[in-house]
Amino acid sequence: MKTIYKKLLLSVLLLPFSVLAQSTLTGTVTDKASGQPLPGVSVVVQGTTNGTSTDFDGKFSLSGLKNGQVVVFSFIGYKEVSETFTGQKSVAISLAEETNELTEVVVQIGYGSVRKKDATGSVTQLSSKEFNKGANVTAENLLAGRVAGVTVNLGGGAPGSGAQIRIRGGSSLSASNDPLIVIDGLPITNNRNEGSTSILASLNPNDIESFNILKDASATAIYGSRAANGVIIINTKRGSKKLSVDYNFQYGSGNQINQIEVMNASQFTSFLQSVSPAFNPANPSAYITNRLGVPDPNAAPGTFDDPTTPQIEGRIISDTNWQDEIYRRTDFVDNNLSIRGSLFNVVPAKLTLNNTFQEGLRLTNTFQRTSTSLALNPRLFKDHLKINFSANYVVEKNRFADGVEGTAIRFDPTKPVRYEPSAFSGFFEYQIAGPSGALPAPQSPRNPVAQLLQTDDQGRQDRVFGNLEFDYKFHFLPELRAVVNLGYDQAYSVRTLFRSANGVATADLDPTDATRFIGRSTYLSQRRTNKLLDGYLAYNKTFGKVNIDATAGYSYQVFTYDGYNSGNMFDLTANRVPVNFADPDVVLVGYFGRANFTFNDKYILTASFRRDGTSRFSEDNRWGFFPAAAFAWKMKEDFFKDSNTVSDLKLRLGYGVSGQQDINAGDFYLARYNVGFTNSQYNIGGTNFQVGVPQSYNPDLKWETTTTYNAGIDYGFFGNRINGAVDVFYKLTEDLFFAETPFADGSNFGNQGPANIGSFSTKGIEFSINADIVRGDSFNWNVNFNVTRFERRIEELVADSDILTGSLPGGIGGRSGVHREGFTPFSFLMYKQLYDTTGRPIEGAFADLNADGIINENDRYIYKNPDPDATFGFSSNLNYKNFDFSFFMRASIGNRVFNQVNAGRAYSTYALSADAQLSNIPTSYFDNEFSIGAAETILSDLYIENGSFLRMDNITLGYTFPKWLDGKASLRLFTGCQNAFIITKYSGLDPEINNEGIDNTIYPRQRQFLFGANVKF
Repeated sequence: MKTIYKKLLLSVLLLPFSVLAQSTLTGTVTDKASGQPLPGVSVVVQGTTNGTSTDFDGKFSLSGLKNGQVVVFSFIGYKEVSETFTGQKSVAISLAEETNELTEVVVQIGYGSVRKKDATGSVTQLSSKEFNKGANVTAENLLAGRVAGVTVNLGGGAPGSGAQIRIRGGSSLSASNDPLIVIDGLPITNNRNEGSTSILASLNPNDIESFNILKDASATAIYGSRAANGVIIINTKRGSKKLSVDYNFQYGSGNQINQIEVMNASQFTSFLQSVSPAFNPANPSAYITNRLGVPDPNAAPGTFDDPTTPQIEGRIISDTNWQDEIYRRTDFVDNNLSIRGSLFNVVPAKLTLNNTFQEGLRLTNTFQRTSTSLALNPRLFKDHLKINFSANYVVEKNRFADGVEGTAIRFDPTKPVRYEPSAFSGFFEYQIAGPSGALPAPQSPRNPVAQLLQTDDQGRQDRVFGNLEFDYKFHFLPELRAVVNLGYDQAYSVRTLFRSANGVATADLDPTDATRFIGRSTYLSQRRTNKLLDGYLAYNKTFGKVNIDATAGYSYQVFTYDGYNSGNMFDLTANRVPVNFADPDVVLVGYFGRANFTFNDKYILTASFRRDGTSRFSEDNRWGFFPAAAFAWKMKEDFFKDSNTVSDLKLRLGYGVSGQQDINAGDFYLARYNVGFTNSQYNIGGTNFQVGVPQSYNPDLKWETTTTYNAGIDYGFFGNRINGAVDVFYKLTEDLFFAETPFADGSNFGNQGPANIGSFSTKGIEFSINADIVRGDSFNWNVNFNVTRFERRIEELVADSDILTGSLPGGIGGRSGVHREGFTPFSFLMYKQLYDTTGRPIEGAFADLNADGIINENDRYIYKNPDPDATFGFSSNLNYKNFDFSFFMRASIGNRVFNQVNAGRAYSTYALSADAQLSNIPTSYFDNEFSIGAAETILSDLYIENGSFLRMDNITLGYTFPKWLDGKASLRLFTGCQNAFIITKYSGLDPEINNEGIDNTIYPRQRQFLFGANVKF
């Protein structure tokens, strides 16, 4: 008993010491790189529920600790840190960001994500650190040339303009070749409103976190109905518990760098004398009178054209470069503020405010975007419920400018832009004598400067888009998740056009009085709405050496469109009833599923399917089935297990079928009647009844389907310091849609219309390599290179018949290209030019290829095509201490361009045009000195030129002050050059043409010098 009392007494004496052994730990958690405090960091005693989190200043206090316990500090995006408690009162913890090694990269796929090392399809991710630098006004600019198999062609220099994006060359002839674009889980339409410049102009590039490009059908087939041309998944930046403020400012000044070479005033007058001795440069008005037998009322007072003014032989008062006059120096300003942090220390959030202003080279052309985006990403029920909410409100304002390049090239260089007195608002214009004064000559070219300045073409679009996603992990079965995604996108636009009757360059002829002109005033409004509901279950569980990742779900999406068009409100003879128009709603319904089976983390099998229905086809053809399968084998352990050189090696094999229903044919499958004209009426019982006229239709319209086979190898060397991929692919598109298919006589209520007509194939190879050439503490150098080669061939057309494409300049009519079995789509159909013994082309001399003694359409042959033999992209990023230097360039080899500027203008009779006005011509005339622009001459293969080029898209040099404002912020200053140079043999303005390879003048790209600052708090 005495022993028991002693033990109790000892316990009572030791009790205070055991209580005192439990203590409180305080401290601060900071970002290792910047030294800034990290709010919201989880601070938990390992193996217990005892924990807290850091406050706004990164500070924490954790009580109830015992010696030997381990405190774990964790935060999303940072490496976890553990600290053993040994009685210390305070600690200073620094967290380092997670490194994104190749094997840990997570890529987005349809309705889910997968680690890059486990991907079986051809999928490429481009993160924000890899985006193109420079004046990236729209999202397409960020990835141009960066991904093998993806071409991005802006097709000109209009501000805010959208690009033509092609993944592996596209898959259709007449239907859409645009990839499906998915923004935060919301597939968007490829149709834009008139008030906007492009479908992606409303998306702030500063807000994009990554692009995931799905290229082969094994990756895209789960999107089924719109995946035949590939898929681009855009992920925007999300909220974060870490507080950060980023402000980016960029200014650019641009200018024109290239022109189409035409004659100046002196060359032009000398040329006219050489081709027509009757021409007197001192009095060209008399020449026009003598040649055409009509007086020339277009002599500008005070110039050598004025017949009332004594002239000196060869005297030139006006020498106008009209291309200089229609262009200007431009400004570009971009301001972007992004705030990321935690609302109430609970909800990760992000708010971005952006304003972008860009001037185009054309005098009045501007683009302005003001956007606000909000992202909220709460995690509830111990991360069992994840909510992702994103909302964007964007106002896009444009002042559009007419394409006046063709007129500027043609306009007489001896004419002034302005002169006083003038009957036409101070601008020179060609004129005729009217009953009460001068009238503008109806068939003459208009002053291109006046056309720009006297046209007020304004567009505005208000767009709201975003999504709300619920991702719930079941408590009773955490391997199973239920995901519901609701998406909404509405764009409302207004476009107004005003042209005064006094603005001769822009006025319309009065349909009731040929002696007067009227102005133009129109109002156009459009509304497009896109609603989405996706729901699916996802199951992921490992059974021994086998992992199963399965997804199954349902998708419903509806697109609506309506609009209003006032017509010309100055035209009193027109129907004054406003035109309301609406396209039929497009409804897409899909059932989809996918299963990934991984064995021993080495062999991966993926199978997916999608069953899609669309309202664009009849009930018999409405549904399509799109299966896919892929296999991957991680071969490194089997062949290079002990190698220190090979760090990654994976073989991928894929097969899949995807669809195309975006055929731009409305509801052409339905039999419809339109009301006939008022003069086609029947009188029954004293009442007039208009006739219902049946319209042509095709109930057999159905899906285009594309079957793709893909084989690829992902590789990595030296710890993945060198990594990349090689892919070979083959695509076959069947049931090709064509919009203008001839119908047999008597078989329909029209002679042509949409139909499915044939098939074509694409085969190619892609190679990409990324290398950290130097990786050190103060010096790092990374380079990236990719190359793509593909070949398209038309396999089958109905009745083996040609389909002509393209067009000819000058109102001649006819076509310059062709779809023909066995050849590349849009191949050029030309006459074979003959040359003399010196190699000079002989005017009007062409090869009689069919040897019938006659040169006609039957002698045209296919000569080249606009597809490149290969495309290349190369980027370099170098960092030395606080300096950074980067550049990016693209190249295209073997693409051909039809130079219609020369083909339609570079001959002498064009200068002496039949509308009684002299027209300037390109200086390329002197190369051949052709006189007549006959149809055969215009279609000479002489004008098919090599459009290969090497373009330096951007060069950037920057310096970072890492401890700015006493270490509270970092500041990066940079300068750079956009569109620095281009190397090409093409004689035209720019070889990068997206109009089927036909150059009939484009909006020139400007060169911009950029300056900017990035501030991070």
